[in-house]
Amino acid sequence: MISNSELQDLDLFDLLSERHGIVRTKIEDMWNNTHDIYISSSEWYIMAKIFKHNRNMAYITKSVNISRQAVHKFVKQLNKKGLVDIQDVEGNKKEKSIQLTELGEACFLESKKHKQMIEQQLIETIGSDNVDKMREILKMDWDIENQ
Repeated sequence: MISNSELQDLDLFDLLSERHGIVRTKIEDMWNNTHDIYISSSEWYIMAKIFKHNRNMAYITKSVNISRQAVHKFVKQLNKKGLVDIQDVEGNKKEKSIQLTELGEACFLESKKHKQMIEQQLIETIGSDNVDKMREILKMDWDIENQ
């Protein structure tokens, strides 16, 4: 893990990336240290994209920015763990529909509690106003996606 003094030398985007990695690892570890079902950060990411939705592989691949082959591998692993169902799409023999199982939804909701715990820790450390400001800034249109 990177030290606080090393963070001082990073530019804005490397800081965002570093903090994101730290939080993702923490959330993943909170789950994996207390459960028998190992779930990687990429698998969590896919689960987040299909939570409460029935999605096809093309949608998932496009929305997670992971290669098609990797998405197929992760979805297969999630299916083996009983976390997602894979169904044929009517009228399209190639396309598959993916949705969380009851177990997958329960795991995802429990992971959300881990995120809330980390957010609470962040509020206690840097203050609620700063967390609210960070959330608002991250929600803003930065006008860089289409440039």
